[in-house]
Amino acid sequence: MKFWKENESLCWKHQYETVKITPWGRNALRVRTTKYPNFTDRNWALEESIPDTSADVSIEIAEDARTDAAITNGRLCIRVDGSGIMTFYRDGQKFLKEYHRDYDQPSCPESRCLRVRGREYKAISGGDYAVKLRFESNDGEKIYGMGQYQQPYLDLKGCALELAQRNSQISVPFAVSSLGYGFLWNHPGVGSVVFGKNYTEWEAKAAKQTDYWITVDDTPAKILENYTEVTGRTPVMSEELLGLWQCKLRYRTQEEVLGVARKYKELGIPLDVIVIDFFHWTRQGDWKFDKDYWPDPKAMCDELHAMGTKVVVSVWPTVDKKSENFWEMQDRGLLIQTEHGSNQTYEFQGDCLTIDLTNPEAQEYLWEKCRKNYRDYGIDMFWLDNAEPDYSAYDFENYRYQLGHALEVSSLYPKLYVKTFFEQTKAPSLARCGWAGSQKYASLLWSGDVPSTFESLRDQISAGLNMGLAGIPWWTTDIGGFMTDDVADADFRELLLRWFEFAVFSPILRMHGDRGPHDIPPLSDKEWGGGSLFTGQPNELWNHSHTA
Repeated sequence: MKFWKENESLCWKHQYETVKITPWGRNALRVRTTKYPNFTDRNWALEESIPDTSADVSIEIAEDARTDAAITNGRLCIRVDGSGIMTFYRDGQKFLKEYHRDYDQPSCPESRCLRVRGREYKAISGGDYAVKLRFESNDGEKIYGMGQYQQPYLDLKGCALELAQRNSQISVPFAVSSLGYGFLWNHPGVGSVVFGKNYTEWEAKAAKQTDYWITVDDTPAKILENYTEVTGRTPVMSEELLGLWQCKLRYRTQEEVLGVARKYKELGIPLDVIVIDFFHWTRQGDWKFDKDYWPDPKAMCDELHAMGTKVVVSVWPTVDKKSENFWEMQDRGLLIQTEHGSNQTYEFQGDCLTIDLTNPEAQEYLWEKCRKNYRDYGIDMFWLDNAEPDYSAYDFENYRYQLGHALEVSSLYPKLYVKTFFEQTKAPSLARCGWAGSQKYASLLWSGDVPSTFESLRDQISAGLNMGLAGIPWWTTDIGGFMTDDVADADFRELLLRWFEFAVFSPILRMHGDRGPHDIPPLSDKEWGGGSLFTGQPNELWNHSHTA
């Protein structure tokens, strides 16, 4: 094993593994390890320009270049011993160390015959590696952040978390420790993390390298400042969007939307935003209003704007095989591929595939459809639903994107979905999912299709706080939860009132939910189109006045 300096990086190689530690922002270092000949050129979440910290960087290598080395950037130092085990220091005080239980270092107090190392690579036949990274655990440490998980735990110490995107689960793999450090797992694929009592273990199901970024500072706010400096800062939300957002499942016609807005105006209740939900379209993947029920979208938008109300329209990334756009997209390779079995990724109200938004050509295609069929009519913003993307089965090993296999890249999808619209509109998008760095594209995340229960309300408090500590401040929920069997139930009425009280102090106040029972007849007996699908019970403020 031999250490060397490469520009401002500390590098070493031992047998088949190469390690590179690079200064990356204030009081921060990026660590990459691989068994390939070279590192990839992917920065993933670390896309922002790096501030010059060269004056704070030092590298020490022992005289024989084999026994030990250290790299320091400001207040953070990583020391490496002759076996390649890393120990982390903040202002000279140890706060983290790689977990090592092997007998190759007899002088080490952690030496054991278990043959467990801090960095583990298991080859995938014919492909990359499944990798694990282990650290010693610290008694008394508290861990926060990591995005949104449907559980009551704010402190994640002791929790096992899946690193994957699902409806109501948002994996943003940035953790903030009570010991004064922040840790980013810079891998957008599928994996897991266990913040165990005995050790911490990060896992990627498929990767070419391990890649993580670590920073230290005095407070969580300063740690987040360091983090967003290298992953992107959140744009300021316009004050015009900080009032009431009105939504339900689902406004079926142009007149329904206008009628609701006119009633708010009549009652003197300011309505900042009204949202047009799904199946206002003809088929999934057509990305346009059904003219039978939305005959003049521009006139609708003009009237709403005159009342001071912005208009949001729902976009899904799913494409029905009967959509007018399907065969062109299939021919041009703009859809996510399946590795095995049937050519299908989604099956709600149609046999669907999902647009591959890791493909820049697919991003351009989707935006052009939405520009022509929505934006040009005056639609202000977009609701990017099913942004995980949602799958009929979360069999990640069965999907392939242009950017790579789903096991390697799928968590990046919601970030690229929002980026597609932000780069054209510079406006926020309401989205059901995100990843590290989504904040710089004005992502307004919400907590997904959560049940209408007091247990779920409790979970949203932890979810929202941990989302903010993962660097994404704009977050909201469906007031009252999404899934309600009986809107007249007394328990639900109490829940709705308490949830509204919580939502008033959330970043965005948004009425939404599927209010049962589904006993409202559809507008059409056709098997497709905007009149064919069910709708929920009314969900405007005056419909719930009995809860006051």
